[in-house]
Amino acid sequence: MATPNLASMSLSDLAQALEPITVPAKQAVFENWAGTFRCSPLSIFEPASERDLELIFELARREGRTVRAVGVGHSPSDLACTSGYMVRMSRMDSIVEVNTEKRYVVAQGGIILQRLHAVLDAHGLAMINLGSISDQTLAGMVTTATHGTGYDQPVLSTHVLSVRLMLPDGSRVACSRTEQADLFYATLCGLGATGILLDVKMQVVPRFRLREMQDTRSFDTVVDDFDGIMRSSEFVRLWWFPQDRAIRVSAMEHSSEPKQPLQSWLWNSLVGYHVLQLLLFIGIFIPSFNLPVGRFTSWLIRKPTVAVDDSLNVFNIDCKYRQHTTEWAIPYENSQVCLRELRDWFEQEFADPHGLRPHCALEVRVSAADDIWLSPSFGQRMCWIGIMQYKPYGFNVPYRTLFRKFEDIVARHGGRPHWAKAHHLRPADLRTMYPRFDDFSAVLHRIDPSGVMRNEYVARHILGENIGQRVFKPRP
Repeated sequence: MATPNLASMSLSDLAQALEPITVPAKQAVFENWAGTFRCSPLSIFEPASERDLELIFELARREGRTVRAVGVGHSPSDLACTSGYMVRMSRMDSIVEVNTEKRYVVAQGGIILQRLHAVLDAHGLAMINLGSISDQTLAGMVTTATHGTGYDQPVLSTHVLSVRLMLPDGSRVACSRTEQADLFYATLCGLGATGILLDVKMQVVPRFRLREMQDTRSFDTVVDDFDGIMRSSEFVRLWWFPQDRAIRVSAMEHSSEPKQPLQSWLWNSLVGYHVLQLLLFIGIFIPSFNLPVGRFTSWLIRKPTVAVDDSLNVFNIDCKYRQHTTEWAIPYENSQVCLRELRDWFEQEFADPHGLRPHCALEVRVSAADDIWLSPSFGQRMCWIGIMQYKPYGFNVPYRTLFRKFEDIVARHGGRPHWAKAHHLRPADLRTMYPRFDDFSAVLHRIDPSGVMRNEYVARHILGENIGQRVFKPRP
């Protein structure tokens, strides 16, 4: 039976064709992983083919609605939220090609990184670098400039060789650094606004192991030699416990040694998860209790350790509990002075019986310069500093004042927010940070003049529309 022409289909025909991929109305609710943002789209679709996507776009254009693609929902902001149509890409998660000779993979944008790792591993391959989690889609990784760590390691989007998109008019387009380059550079950190990512072709490497050495040092010892430490290994990540004036240094290098995974039931299961969660829960009612909890956590992992494992198992970490979090990237040359100012601020808070009390450690990483228009590492090496407040047993915790003061400090040192995290910046601010910001906006207007792909996040931060940051916050 011939596929009907979209233009000849009535609205009722479209609705009928979309019915098999439409989530029941009572289940058409989206909440991000952290439980910090929630929305009720007009409808949620779960397409299984490009034809399904064509139908969704046709319906949206006729009704004047927006379309928002979503993956796992791990972004701790309202980046994925929408009041229009939502498209869950979980069924478009196939591997298109694995080329072991030329070392690349082509996969659909909806594939979760964990599944991609398994396929690559079966072919003796691996991703070049990883962030802290793999519970996200390939498209989500690409369009938010997800980063790992490493003095010479750029954000993960730079590993992309080409992409294939479906534009809001239903057309398909392939782009790369040499073909429709403006659309390519806009898409790599495009916040899902340049179209729906159908396929991603990405450079990979032979499967490898990492040798990770961890030890705890004083804050001053690490910050005084910050550049030397960050250059000392291929991949370096810091865990800063301001409550204990200590930093846990994690230095990772390629290794051919036999596997020697770090295993500790006492820390990982009993103490590191259950006991810590109980202590953080007590801290909701007795905020001052969070200070000794942070010291206790630092003490638990103070012993030096050495582990050898597959790269995935070393790069990725356990996020433990739902959390509020924010992360900013500052120019690498400002790292020491910024960290010291943050240290001084924390010391003032800790000296105040009613001062703010952060949970556990801040994560500090670095990334090399890149050429992606909206990447926080565009044009310069950056130091990433992330702060979080856990939500023990799912209960909410105070975080807004803590984050605001943190952001005020990192902003003074040239900070740029991680796009997947909630932030307050608007086009006037972002234009001063990103030389290609107007080029990005021009691409959006060219490929999507009717704004089909513009959800509230994009409208707020890229177009400057007056939309509150808490519009999708869950109501008690």
